[in-house]
Amino acid sequence: MLKPFFEPSSVAVIGASRDPAKLGYAVLNNLVEGGYVQKGAVYPINPKADEILGLAAFASVLDVPADIDLAVIVIPYTYVPAALRVCGEKGIPAAIVISAGFREAGMEGLERERELIAIAKECDIRLIGPNCLGVIDTITPMNASFSAGTPPSGPMSFMSQSGALGTAILDWAQAGRLGLAKFVSLGNKADVSEIDLLEAWADDPNTNVIMIYTEGLPDGQEFMRVAREVTRKKPVVAIKSGVTDSGSRAVSSHTGSLAGSEQAYQAAFRQAGVLRAQTMEELFDVALAMGYQPLLQGDRIGIVTNAGGPGILATDALERAGMSLARFELETMQALEEFLPGAASAANPVDVLGDARADRYKFALEKVAQDPNVDGLLVVLTPQAMTEIRQTATDIGELAKRIDKPVIASFMGEAVVSQGIDILTEYGVPNYSFPERAATAYKAMSRYLQIKNRPLSEYVSFDVDKQATQDLFDSVREAERLSIGDAEAKAILEAYGLNPPQSRLAATPSEAVEIASQIGFPVVLKIASPDILHKTDVGGVKVDLRNGEELRDAFELMTYRAQRYLPEARLWGCQVQEMAPPGGLEVLVGMNRDPQFGPLVTFGLGGIYVETLKDVTFRVAPFTVRDAEMMLAEIRAHALLDGVRGQPPVDKKAIVNTLLRIGQLVTDFPEITELDINPLIVYPQGQGAIAIDMRLVLSE
Repeated sequence: MLKPFFEPSSVAVIGASRDPAKLGYAVLNNLVEGGYVQKGAVYPINPKADEILGLAAFASVLDVPADIDLAVIVIPYTYVPAALRVCGEKGIPAAIVISAGFREAGMEGLERERELIAIAKECDIRLIGPNCLGVIDTITPMNASFSAGTPPSGPMSFMSQSGALGTAILDWAQAGRLGLAKFVSLGNKADVSEIDLLEAWADDPNTNVIMIYTEGLPDGQEFMRVAREVTRKKPVVAIKSGVTDSGSRAVSSHTGSLAGSEQAYQAAFRQAGVLRAQTMEELFDVALAMGYQPLLQGDRIGIVTNAGGPGILATDALERAGMSLARFELETMQALEEFLPGAASAANPVDVLGDARADRYKFALEKVAQDPNVDGLLVVLTPQAMTEIRQTATDIGELAKRIDKPVIASFMGEAVVSQGIDILTEYGVPNYSFPERAATAYKAMSRYLQIKNRPLSEYVSFDVDKQATQDLFDSVREAERLSIGDAEAKAILEAYGLNPPQSRLAATPSEAVEIASQIGFPVVLKIASPDILHKTDVGGVKVDLRNGEELRDAFELMTYRAQRYLPEARLWGCQVQEMAPPGGLEVLVGMNRDPQFGPLVTFGLGGIYVETLKDVTFRVAPFTVRDAEMMLAEIRAHALLDGVRGQPPVDKKAIVNTLLRIGQLVTDFPEITELDINPLIVYPQGQGAIAIDMRLVLSE
């Protein structure tokens, strides 16, 4: 339970100071000025003071003659472990360690943090931090942080791994642009993490939207599990930093977090229903709309504007965002035509013209809002000579209060329209300086509607031969190898119900000819070596061999080249494989293991172009049937799967089946670190797929 962090009956500030330049003073002052002293008891802990800010001070928490629910520790890091242990003696259930000098400070700091964690577990203390800004709950109210003041109350709760970023967010909130129910600076996340806060805020009646800034999620699978449940109740909007190479290095030096791959986070957030923001501006644009407005029930938006150009911009932005322009009922258009001037537009977007006063805006908005084909409204306003900005903003706000459809505004400009924006803010109507930002907010609202209404996860489990796969892995390890090439991987494909072509290993040219005669010409010949995984790089693949003579020549040339260019490679001979029938499409199915989220399964175009085109998509295994189906639609070349220029559509069910079986394989065997089936040849609908070539790598 995290209740003591947000609704404590008493708080002790260990390191409270009379010096305004010290953090211990700032924390205590925020508790006093933020109104908590009217709610609960505050105990400054300072052995050199009798009284601070009018409150009786104590030398130790053990001297406080009452129970304490929460301790805020603001002392040099060398004294923190001892202070936390004393908190344990007092029976304090929760502590916020603001002090820095732990994991983010290097190996010595990491050891100090481990000591802190051990003490907290031993004493049954939940811990936020260390190296954090603190905690704020505006409902209690309680400001147990060293922020510069307390933000206004509102329907959003924000957790941040960066304390410095948190101070900027709080300052922005105090400017009146958003309200917060709760704010938590997580710092190094020695104990309480994003997962704990998601669970705590899922049922918080004062939190409509959960916002996350994170630099790394060490327990990615558990985060996904919890987020998948929470996002059915309320939207979660997250921004992940450190997704580039240089950004990842910055994360490591900043908080010691291990940054996962961009692809893994993209897939994990999508599967968990978390809305991913690419910028801080987008994070708050989306949160504002979802926090203050009703849920969007469709993707049809009505636009009312006093300027044609901005109306067109808004239309373009909404369509680019995947939204639809609402088609008004005939009655709506007739009413608008009767009231508006002749030069105005009664179609969507409704242009009330530049000389429109508040009454014209109000009439148009009322009619558009009443139209059953409209799911949400976007009001665009530019400041012109006749524009009644304040009254128009008031009318928009009053309308938003009365209807159950979201209303978003784009008052374009700054100096003149600011008076209207202030009124919109009072009514909880989000305003965006440009229509493109409003469209982004609507896109996120539409996406969340899909998330909230998504069917329950449908996972499938296939009847497979795990033991055969385990036996192969054991034999490979006994041979002191970690890589498994195509010749051996065939056994894994068969064990997991996939469809490899017929193939057998030949040690000599004569044996190859005999095998080919049994399989049937034409055949494919591949070099077989545990040390040669990329066969084409050494000329180790020859296709369409039609007779014994061609096969013998290819065998001798292939083994000669391999021995000459890779003399250290162990050669087993060559693999003779049946030729795949013509008429299929080459795709790729692969996997690499992400340090945070585990097995990351890949799908995209196959063959030699995959690394160049990079037209691939990802899912964290295990994933659902729906996830696998969505992967097919997410690649840029998805039209090829449906058939182009007279080509028939491919067997999508066969691809989905392959993805799900590979997902089960890499979940069953965590020691698989890399895997590629390239190519998987997919045939027309109903004709299945063949896994032509597979390689995988095991962990050490």
